[in-house]
Amino acid sequence: MEHLKQSIREVPDFPRPGIQFYDISTLFREPAAFAEVVDRLARRYLGMNIDAVLGIEARGFVLGSALAYRLNTGIILARKKGKLPGPTISESYSLEYGNDAIEINADAVAPGDVIIVVDDLLATGGTASAAVKLVKKCGGLVPECAFLVELPDLHGREKISDSLVYSILQYAGD
Repeated sequence: MEHLKQSIREVPDFPRPGIQFYDISTLFREPAAFAEVVDRLARRYLGMNIDAVLGIEARGFVLGSALAYRLNTGIILARKKGKLPGPTISESYSLEYGNDAIEINADAVAPGDVIIVVDDLLATGGTASAAVKLVKKCGGLVPECAFLVELPDLHGREKISDSLVYSILQYAGD
């Protein structure tokens, strides 16, 4: 996996001092690396009767869309509050510096739908946990959440303990 890590630009002190930012847009720019990531995710979920992939704004849209295409499913967009048209449902979550919320369309998930939640990075787990709660509010099931990068020292998977967590890359100590 070291070759995939080399495709990710590390930006120190962004967006503020003390934060090590993993810029996966550089991996997305490399066709072989991007294809490998999508293929790894697709192999994991092929044959699981997934009804849809839920991508979390914004980089989760990129991974989620590619995965949904490979699985021949639809994509559900989880967006920041106020960005989706029509009736929505919302879930708040805590950040280091306050609170935020994400939404999905109220009719995006039907009872019993099997949904894979996808995002670029699992850090503290607040956003992913909120996404899982949104699916469950609609009666859907989330057997697993998938991430390109996980920062295990921040214990994000503990917040989404009702679902399995799969991550392709881990960066310890960040």
